[in-house]
Amino acid sequence: MEDNYHKLEVDGDFQSLKSTHNHNQANDTDSQVQILGGSQRDKMGSRTTLIIVAVVTAVLGITLGVLIGWFSSQAQFPDSEAYKIWLKALEGEDEAIREMILEELNADVIKENLRTLTAKPHLAGTPADKENAEYVKDKWDEHGLDSARIVPYNVLLSYPLKEKPNFVYILNPNGTEFYKSDPEEKDLDDGDKHPDTVPPFNAYAAEGTVEGDLVYVNYGRIEDFQKLDEELKVNVTGKICIARYGKIFRGDKAKHAQQYGAVGLVIYSDPADYAADDNTADVYPHTWWLPGSGVQRGSLYIKQGLGGDPLTPAYPSSENAYRYPESSVDLPKIPVQPIGYENAKHFLEQLDGDRAPDEWQGNIDGLANYNLGPGLLDGRTVKLEVNNIRERKWTYNVIGMIRGSQEPDRYVILGNHRDAWVFGAVDPSSGTAVMLEITRAMGKLVKSGKWRPRRSIVFCSWAAEEYSLIGSTEWVEEFSKNLGSRAVAYLNVDNIPGNYTFRAKATPNLLQTIFEATKYVRDAPFPGHSETVYDTWLKRNPDGDQPKVSNLGSGSDYASFLGQLGISAVDLRYTFDSDLNISSYPLYHSMYETFHLVSEIMDRSFEYHLAVARVWAEMSRNLADSLILPFDCRDYTANLEKSIAALKEDYQQKMNEHDITFDAIDSAFGNLTSEAVEFHERIANSPLNDPFYVRRINDQLMYVDRAFTDPLGLPDRQLQRHVAFAPSSRDAYFGEAFPGIADLMFEIDKSPDPAAQWERVREHMSVIAFTIQSVATTIKDAESIDTLAPQR
Repeated sequence: MEDNYHKLEVDGDFQSLKSTHNHNQANDTDSQVQILGGSQRDKMGSRTTLIIVAVVTAVLGITLGVLIGWFSSQAQFPDSEAYKIWLKALEGEDEAIREMILEELNADVIKENLRTLTAKPHLAGTPADKENAEYVKDKWDEHGLDSARIVPYNVLLSYPLKEKPNFVYILNPNGTEFYKSDPEEKDLDDGDKHPDTVPPFNAYAAEGTVEGDLVYVNYGRIEDFQKLDEELKVNVTGKICIARYGKIFRGDKAKHAQQYGAVGLVIYSDPADYAADDNTADVYPHTWWLPGSGVQRGSLYIKQGLGGDPLTPAYPSSENAYRYPESSVDLPKIPVQPIGYENAKHFLEQLDGDRAPDEWQGNIDGLANYNLGPGLLDGRTVKLEVNNIRERKWTYNVIGMIRGSQEPDRYVILGNHRDAWVFGAVDPSSGTAVMLEITRAMGKLVKSGKWRPRRSIVFCSWAAEEYSLIGSTEWVEEFSKNLGSRAVAYLNVDNIPGNYTFRAKATPNLLQTIFEATKYVRDAPFPGHSETVYDTWLKRNPDGDQPKVSNLGSGSDYASFLGQLGISAVDLRYTFDSDLNISSYPLYHSMYETFHLVSEIMDRSFEYHLAVARVWAEMSRNLADSLILPFDCRDYTANLEKSIAALKEDYQQKMNEHDITFDAIDSAFGNLTSEAVEFHERIANSPLNDPFYVRRINDQLMYVDRAFTDPLGLPDRQLQRHVAFAPSSRDAYFGEAFPGIADLMFEIDKSPDPAAQWERVREHMSVIAFTIQSVATTIKDAESIDTLAPQR
């Protein structure tokens, strides 16, 4: 039936066609139309169909071939510029560059840099300060950096008056002078003294003259004042205190003295801390130990551990900036003056009262006992006269850049301050000399066309660091938006104060970067040192199976990068043996910190300077060139685990009494730990064939420390925004973990309103838990909705 149905249908159609055809040809008498049979018609239709299909196929093939050929000739995608850029963006680092940079760095050039930089004093705000800024810029231009500029700031500084020196007196009961301190240090070696040498002083100390009984307060730590007040029953209210340098930031000594009601403070360097050799006569210029006339200058002001211009907190001190009245700023309110231990002996040997505790005894030659006071023998008193002035001055940062080839908007930042109290051969010029050699070596490769880093490398020569980390803080404040979104990390070298072992302070995510660099760099070739910087460091300052790396506090230019913006940071140096039990290198901030000290005593071959240069350069090259940033979040969680355990040990029992638990913090930390492991597994298992994916991963790595910041800041320290790490509020030099809790819990029972203080603790515990969870979200897979809407 089916065949018959189709045959009839075809025949019917054909009859219709035949009728139409006959009608159209009716008048054509010469035409003969032959109607073919059914089988013949089928054959003819099939042949026609095949011909049509063949023609169409041929036309399409030719057209397609023409189109493909045309687009191939026009696009040439495999060889296109866009494709080349795509491939270039996925290139890994060229490890041959590492060796080129490390081998180019030269100890002799570092030595000559230091000789030039220490030719004369260069205190911030003086003509020599600007001359040195111009010198650094000229060298960077010569070295071949893509650009270098001087960036000025107008800031409040502090100076003594040479025509009206500061003195500390011992007065007889009738008011006559029994003894007066020296106005300046003794000239012990050729080149020690210069017409521009500033006399010893403490910057920002209040101007004024006070008189009263003297009290010895050991190091002036908060625990020293507590011991005096609570245990030794010595009241310092209305008294002049004398403290020895060391252990904590000098500004905190003044803050504590003022807090306990003292009217003035004298600070000196005790031989126990600065001339610790058994032979106290063997001092500079023969050794690095501090002579009796040596005096440590230094500032008393670092606002909230961040610093900056005292008159423009949180904002840059540009010419048009609003400035707070000086009277409203939290500068020291009492006179403070430093002296040498030769002078200090006269005051300490006159002290009346009970003998100080054994652990408070110093080591001044010929002084059998350190007494507490108050008061001096035979009714004598002390007069402190400080004539310092505070005035606004121009000071100058220098900023240089090597532009990145693939990610020029990502900045690896190297910094060192340039200003010094006098010659500054160690602090800071040893670091400046090293940075200048790094720019020479890197600039040479860039000029030759052999290298351009993937990311931009920014070099910073900071101004007025000694006063209050001013240059770096003002720059961070001015460019906070750019830096917050673009800075990869900040690498700081303040100075090179020793020749025993390498030392680093850092955010935990940078540990592996530091370790990798120190493993590549040869150590100084001297007895006791191992083959690499890492090996010597591990041997001489271990922390389990790896070298010790401390948390960042304050006291140098990394402070605002981490504290205000949450930029990962590291502070590098070669240092002295901690078993010496000294607080700093002995000639710190004295007139005797000369080129002679470094070149003839501390580092004659400049091999230790060279080792620091190589580590610093290799770390910056690695961060600038690596396809994936060499950060490790798992090191961060390992550090936080220890820090949380320490918090629990110190405070958990007391918190439990007030129904405050670590449950939320533990939960958030567990999430962060899991996410850190998964994040690095995801990186390890990714093909890395998409530059957008690479950029996304790097942004997540880069923003980990940003995620630890709280826009409202720490309790009572709103400018300090990093919740996990910040300087101690009682010692700005010390890096404290979860500092908000440490601050709130300190002497909480003595708070004017303990209940309100405990509520603040409860609140901040919640902030910590939220912040840790935010960090976990930051490194979660960005394609997952869990980053924005986790299941609950």
